[in-house]
Amino acid sequence: MREPTKNIPADKLVRVTFQPEGRTVEFEFGTLPYEHHGKPMSFLDVAENHGIFLDHACGGVCACSTCHVLTKAGETGLTAADDDELDRLDMAADQQLNSRLGCQAVITRPGDYVVEIPKWNRNYVAEGKPLTLAEQK
Repeated sequence: MREPTKNIPADKLVRVTFQPEGRTVEFEFGTLPYEHHGKPMSFLDVAENHGIFLDHACGGVCACSTCHVLTKAGETGLTAADDDELDRLDMAADQQLNSRLGCQAVITRPGDYVVEIPKWNRNYVAEGKPLTLAEQK
């Protein structure tokens, strides 16, 4: 887990933990540069800004379901799923009540968020991301 960022005021701190890696990133709300992957401030955008791999075969334009994640904490601080996202989620494997598309679930306020990349969605070799020794076991 990363050291807390000391110069971010508590009322502006966004903390996102990506499971199963247990990797936590922190940043000041409203300061994340948009990397054009998914909607600005989406979980996909956060992941791309912090070097965390979240598969997104369509480039983050809500045309597939490869960025399917499960929200474990912070749901009330996210945008509601719109009809386009719900239609795409219908194609996701093992959809659950807390399923979201990483490219569409936008963080709307500071707080703590936890998302899990489901096992069936972990495509470690896509886009040139090699398997680590721990993942090969």
